[in-house]
Formats: sequence, C-alpha cells, structure tokens
Amino acid sequence: MAKTTRATQFLNKAGVTFTVQQYDYDPNAFKVGLQAAEAIGEPADRVLKTLMADVDGKPVCAVVPSNAEVSMKKLAAAFGGKHAHMLEAHDAERLSGYHVGGISPFGQRKRLPVVFEEKALSEPYIIMNGGQRGLQVKLAPADAVSALSAISTGVVA
Repeated sequence: MAKTTRATQFLNKAGVTFTVQQYDYDPNAFKVGLQAAEAIGEPADRVLKTLMADVDGKPVCAVVPSNAEVSMKKLAAAFGGKHAHMLEAHDAERLSGYHVGGISPFGQRKRLPVVFEEKALSEPYIIMNGGQRGLQVKLAPADAVSALSAISTGVVA
C-alpha cells in the first residue's frame, strides 16, 4: 500500500502536520468507518468518515464521526440549501477521484465545499481517510478545517 496519495500530497502542500496510520480494510464490513476505528483502536467519534452529497444540485462533502448519521435537512441548511441527498457511489467516485471506502476530503479531483460536524472538532485530534482504502491520516481538527476552507456546524441526526 502506498503511503503517498493525492490526499497526503495535498496536506503536505498545505503545510499540515499529520501522521499516517494503516489498517486492514474489510470491504465486507457493515460500516467501513466503524471497522476502521476498531482496527486502529480509536473511539468511533474521533475517526471521521467523508460523505459525498448533493445540495440543491451541487456536490458537497460532509465529514462526520464514523458512528453518526447525517441529517439531510441539516446538511442542506449548512450550505444554504433546501434539499440534500447522498450521491450514488459511482458519482462520488467520479467527483472525488477516490474509491468508496477510501474517499478523503483532501486532494479530491474537484475541490468541493466541505462541512465538518462541529462536535468532532472538540477532539484533541481526528483521524480521516487518507485517500486509499486502509490508509488514515491523523491530524489536528483545526488544521483539517483550515486546509479545506471548510465550515463547521451540526449536521448529524
């Protein structure tokens, strides 16, 4: 497995300090984010998942704890919209340039607006997908938000 991905290159270029963690990705896991948290021995609310969605016809990313579900109403409101829905896997892969299970908000093919669940940002560090299945990056929450010019608000159900 490569430790250099578009996501890690993006973080390096942005001057963000991070560490890489690898784990055995299970493609048959019921919830990939929860499997990642268990595999690396971290609390599920500190291991974040990247979800690709559509708000009023425009693609966006939502970064939330792996044990949380996104409220489509709150997600739409976060971006000033009225309607939101999750993207189909093939659309998420096409827009991000990553495979489902390895989607990172960093270094996507097309830079999209990103929202972080505000509760996750109270953690001393967060762990997110590093752009490859089985590869996670550990970094400071403020660094992740700043590097992505993201917003933070409550988007979980």
